[in-house]
Amino acid sequence: MIVRTWRGWTRTTDADAYAEYLLRTGFTGYTQTPGNKGAYFTKRDVEERTEFYLISLWESWEAIKAFAGDDPGVAVFYPEDDRYLVDRERTVEHYEVFASA
Repeated sequence: MIVRTWRGWTRTTDADAYAEYLLRTGFTGYTQTPGNKGAYFTKRDVEERTEFYLISLWESWEAIKAFAGDDPGVAVFYPEDDRYLVDRERTVEHYEVFASA
């Protein structure tokens, strides 16, 4: 299994709207892709911004590529992300799971 992570930041005043938007776009995109084994969308307030940390689990690199495209290290964005995000990671991190409980 492979873990994929990404971070983005909104103004705290936009956090609830962005969370709803993420559920309609990214969460649906992750979970409807064959080979996705789960997704955790988290957030926390840090001063005047809200940090979003997305964690997804995948059965293979092929499954990740089906979601992300041929370069799985590049973050996937949706049409209205620019409306909400004040900062974002343009790349993602991947980790191979070697133990779990």
